[in-house]
Amino acid sequence: MIVTSQPRTQPDITPEQKPSVSPTKPVLIRLERLCKAYTEAGQSHMVLDELNREFYTGEFVCLLGKSGSGKSTLLNLISGIDAPTSGDVMIRDGAREVTITALSEHARTLFRRNHIGIVFQFFNLIPTLTVLENVTLPLELAGKANGTRDRAVALLERVGLANRLASYPDKLSGGEQQRVAIARALVHDPLLVLADEPTGNLDDETGVTVLKLLLELTRDAGKTLFMATHAPDVAEQADRVLHLVHGKLVNDQLAKSNG
Repeated sequence: MIVTSQPRTQPDITPEQKPSVSPTKPVLIRLERLCKAYTEAGQSHMVLDELNREFYTGEFVCLLGKSGSGKSTLLNLISGIDAPTSGDVMIRDGAREVTITALSEHARTLFRRNHIGIVFQFFNLIPTLTVLENVTLPLELAGKANGTRDRAVALLERVGLANRLASYPDKLSGGEQQRVAIARALVHDPLLVLADEPTGNLDDETGVTVLKLLLELTRDAGKTLFMATHAPDVAEQADRVLHLVHGKLVNDQLAKSNG
């Protein structure tokens, strides 16, 4: 069952949290009082503390923060991989706003499969599938059989791997594997692309190439890209930059290179 939210009054945002950007594009993601806490040795640790934010269609949002600051946790909550301790994540799907956090685990999986693309730091390719099979898998899982191979081949051509369709992941370099992962994330035409340290496992030169390719493909397709990283230089390419500090989103601003 898909749960759609009713119109709500935007929750109060403290002065240090107020974003300095006011895009005219439609809101795609909305966070309302989003919290995530873990219990360890009988003690509760707040990782994300009352996050209130809106993110817009077509934005490249860069989330900066130290290792362990909660960046991956936030991406997992937005994607529905994990559930929050309290609060809500809403994602706009056409004319409706879907409350991801109100869905069952199975329903979240189906929503993610159909509407969200994810690029992981460690590629997460299936070793027993070829390059082409890895990229077509999301379409097959979503029941989109028509044109599956053609769309996958076209994306693999865009990422420069047209000659590696029958290769297996262990025969590819790290940069090639991440390019396959980018094609896989985009093949089902998602509403949103989440990237969790996508260049973190690559050397600097390869990382620059992969980042350029990811930005080119998502911007050409008009997709929202939400990237978590600890590398400040990546933020120079973003439309909007936030910092996750002590469980709070702070310093919400346009990147310098974008005005």
